[in-house]
Amino acid sequence: MNYSNKVFKHLLQGVLALGSCVSAQSYADSTYLPQPPNTQQVFFVGNNWDGTVTVIHPSQDFSKVGVVNMIPDRKERLLEIHLNPVKLIAYTYIQQTAGEGNDQLVDDMYSTPDGQSIVASRPSFADVVSINIKTGKINWRTPVEGFRADHMAVSPDGQRVAVSASSGNVVHVLDIHTGKELGRFATGDKPHENIYFAGGTKILNSAIGNVETSMDAQWQDFTKGKRFITIADANNYKVLKKIDFRPALDAFGRKDLSNSVRPMVLSKDESKLYAQVSFFNGLVEYDLKTDKVTRIGQLPGSSTIPKDRSKWVNDSRHHGLSISADGEKLCVAGTMDDYATIVDRQSLKAGKLIPAGKPYWATRSPDGKSCVISESETDVVTVIDFATGEKVRSVPVGNHPQRVRLGYAPSDWSTP
Repeated sequence: MNYSNKVFKHLLQGVLALGSCVSAQSYADSTYLPQPPNTQQVFFVGNNWDGTVTVIHPSQDFSKVGVVNMIPDRKERLLEIHLNPVKLIAYTYIQQTAGEGNDQLVDDMYSTPDGQSIVASRPSFADVVSINIKTGKINWRTPVEGFRADHMAVSPDGQRVAVSASSGNVVHVLDIHTGKELGRFATGDKPHENIYFAGGTKILNSAIGNVETSMDAQWQDFTKGKRFITIADANNYKVLKKIDFRPALDAFGRKDLSNSVRPMVLSKDESKLYAQVSFFNGLVEYDLKTDKVTRIGQLPGSSTIPKDRSKWVNDSRHHGLSISADGEKLCVAGTMDDYATIVDRQSLKAGKLIPAGKPYWATRSPDGKSCVISESETDVVTVIDFATGEKVRSVPVGNHPQRVRLGYAPSDWSTP
């Protein structure tokens, strides 16, 4: 679509979309934050389409603790949107593209350091909110640049959250207590995943480009925009480095692969990056010291996947990745292939394929021995043993679960 009006052009192009001895994945999951007094460690499951967070125990039974409504201000936000023609177009566009016909109401979330509140990004409302777990009331709300909020990361000390403003092409860093912006840095088109690493001194962001369009044929790749990894200083927010996978993939002989980096994890020594890229059922191993692709692991595909790539969810083939505590196993969510599997890091070979309904995320358990995936189509989270590659159990959650994060909640809190 081409609009002469610059506002509309910007709208349609941009609307969508961890300590030296600990891996960056651990930081992202808050595993190593000290447990606050009078709290319980929990998993937060963000149910994107119904605007709730299901809270479950990260124990053997993974039983439900309760549910938190993350959109108590829904009527107010919708009124605000409908009174603004530009916001209404953006809201509708996100709903029909990234949301697959649904509102996107909870994308990512973390607990505050005291374990009393949940801080979450809300894509359709283009904001980040902090909500008290017990009272359900909003502590603060911070709008992001543009029209959509996306993935977040929490700093190792739990004091800051970095959130991608996917149509604003920036990452905001907010004070987790007040929502005040502490700084920001520019990214490529459609910033997505964020990771704190290097002892929490750096932030790594990947920009995935224009995944919401239907121009998904390989020859149309040029339409996807600027896709690169940005590494920024976590203290002054200056950009330190930009990494484009394109030259490295070409040098490896894989000009067919996209340079749009999706979920990613770092090796224990943070020298290697393991990444999923758009349209690919596999993993790319990238050496951060030499800036080279060192290995590519092709994983099994499904015969039922649509041949038309425009039917794939936001250019995803596989979307969800975590790493075991010992750094030797990778847990892969094969989104469009409807499976999850444990991959040996040394060989990049898949283990047993665990059937799953459009798995969308992967997070490891507090002890690092299990992987928890969200099944967005079947509305469950499924636990898989890293060592055996076997499914342990599935637990019902809300409508369209996506991000799963470790955090804390009041020890005396639960809901039916």
